Amino acid sequence: MYGKGASQLLKELSSSEPGQLKNFNTDIFEEVIKECITHHLALQSLMRKIQEEGLDIQTTRNADHFGAVIHHLSLMRNKRCLMAYVYHRAEIIQSLRWKVGPVLPEEIQEKLKYSEEEYFRNHSAALMEYISELDLDLTVDMVPPKDPYIQVRVLDDIGFALVGDQSLNLTLHSMHFLKRTDAEQYISQGLMEDLSGS
Repeated sequence: MYGKGASQLLKELSSSEPGQLKNFNTDIFEEVIKECITHHLALQSLMRKIQEEGLDIQTTRNADHFGAVIHHLSLMRNKRCLMAYVYHRAEIIQSLRWKVGPVLPEEIQEKLKYSEEEYFRNHSAALMEYISELDLDLTVDMVPPKDPYIQVRVLDDIGFALVGDQSLNLTLHSMHFLKRTDAEQYISQGLMEDLSGS
């Protein structure tokens, strides 16, 4: 049945948790592309047939015309569904850069297609370039925090790291009182947790 695969892709989007990604559905995506190719070839064939019969494409209303209309509309519907699927995933990928930082966790990377990973890298690079031009980190909280310092616990053995203007040994389960902006990147990567509750 025409359009079944495309509607499955959209159902997958609507059944997902908001802001969450499922694995890229390559099988159904490629199935819909093959269906688009089939519609395109059938449309071209019917258009050629109408022209070979010497009929005017604009005014002819025979079985070939209506068949061409069905293939054209099916092709357009499938293309819109594919674009919606890709666009929705691209929006989530962009938002991930703001939420988790420039390095995606492995469990998210496994869900991305190679072109989506490349998109994330390019988006991240463009954002970093813009931030460096402004000399202002835009990825920090949009709402100003009540206190610029937070208490954090280290969740993974990070080792020595330059935090602010000092070098700290960030060992597993150690607790520190840091500037929110210094700890934010570690928190977003799951390497630290905020104990201040803000």
